[in-house]
Amino acid sequence: MIGDDHHDSQPDIAARLERLPWSRFHRRAVFALGITWILDGLEVTLVGALAPLLTRPAALALTARAVGLLASSYLAGAVLGSLVFGHLADRSGRKRLFTVTLVLYIAATAASGLAWNFASLALFRFLTGAGIGGEYSAINSAIQELVPAERRGRVDLIVNGSFWLGAAAAAGLNVVLLAPGWLPVSWAWRLAFLLGAALGLIALLLRRHIPESPRWLQARGRLREAQAAMSAIEAAASGLHPSTAGEGYARSAGRPSVGLAATLRVILCQYPRRALLGGVLMTAQAFFYNAFFFTYALVLVRFLGVRATHVGFYLWPFALSNFLGAASLARFFDTIGRRAMMVATYGLSGLLMIAAAWMFRVQALNGFTQTLAWAGIFFFASAGASGAYLTVSESFPIEVRARAIGLFYAFGTAVGGVLAPALFTTLIASGSRTRVFYGYLLAAVLMLIAAGVEGVLGFAAERRPLEALTAPLTAPPPRPTSDTPVNRDS
Repeated sequence: MIGDDHHDSQPDIAARLERLPWSRFHRRAVFALGITWILDGLEVTLVGALAPLLTRPAALALTARAVGLLASSYLAGAVLGSLVFGHLADRSGRKRLFTVTLVLYIAATAASGLAWNFASLALFRFLTGAGIGGEYSAINSAIQELVPAERRGRVDLIVNGSFWLGAAAAAGLNVVLLAPGWLPVSWAWRLAFLLGAALGLIALLLRRHIPESPRWLQARGRLREAQAAMSAIEAAASGLHPSTAGEGYARSAGRPSVGLAATLRVILCQYPRRALLGGVLMTAQAFFYNAFFFTYALVLVRFLGVRATHVGFYLWPFALSNFLGAASLARFFDTIGRRAMMVATYGLSGLLMIAAAWMFRVQALNGFTQTLAWAGIFFFASAGASGAYLTVSESFPIEVRARAIGLFYAFGTAVGGVLAPALFTTLIASGSRTRVFYGYLLAAVLMLIAAGVEGVLGFAAERRPLEALTAPLTAPPPRPTSDTPVNRDS
């Protein structure tokens, strides 16, 4: 049902959002929503950096394999969370879900700091991952639908790249909390998790005034709510009054949410090329990152002679390089274009990893210089990985956008993310540099394959409204204009 209003009498929501100048509203919304990636970076890095500490008898006396299983538990939770909460974000709205998922994250992270053995910590890490996985679906959708097309690429990359600000913060926490004589080992790791939960509470307060996506409300036929949300955004952004719609934007009459079976038909039948592209990009970057990052501290300690209490110092240049890569290359995704930048970042990451992996195998570098080599690789990989989320977000209609993000995140993480930490902890436990080298080589080859697939299947999305890329499923047949929406792969 459309409700009390006639849709055709309403100014077009998408056109009004695209007309808005960049303002304090956009900056506030992006910060309040994008803090998710900072929290994710904090969580992932904390477990990686604390890995040597968690193996001590005074902590939980975990084995290296158990540490790897903790990483896989977190990622398995993220897979389930992205699927469940992605479905709910398309059904119940972005705002409701990015509140629920953040509350779950806060509770599970705080519980992680109270864990008493491996089983309890693995459970709480699973639930923490579920909250973060749900955030990826709800937040990516909300940001995509609020940010004007001219800035969508760079904003999305910087937001996703802010993961590494969280990683840098976790590295700092690691150095401070593990400083000799400051805190007992039995309490230091617990306090790290509790501080993560405290940051989540701050994010929860910041999100109170972020509105529901007007695009989503319009697609669901909730037109009065869409108009109210749009008017509030215009007032916050520039004080503009509602005006008539521009040409070239698809209009939606609204209908009930699409089920899972119908979602899969839309993704696989209407957009098969985009589905293949998204699956390859997400899987390659998930394996590449998770293979390396979850076991980074173990490699430094076991093979490169770094003390466990000094791991945080080695994480800083790595985290800084990742953030600077996404932040400095982001604008080129809106100017040079998505396809060229994705091919370049994925391709360079793969080639450089082969070189760095070889130097690791032949012991050509020490802990510091090897870290610098890895930092150079992930300067490019960070932008590419963020671009993968951007690609999936732009590929499918609004009615299934959050669910599609969840599905592709889940697929990439399940194949590349859950497998990679378990595989690499086994390789590291063998004590063989050659075996670890082959693991790095596999990750590099996957990135090169993804670069080739992007070169063939990538599409131009830069500076184009979402409705010009994928018309809503409820849209009537479009009028033939230069901005006519694309309904299927071209």
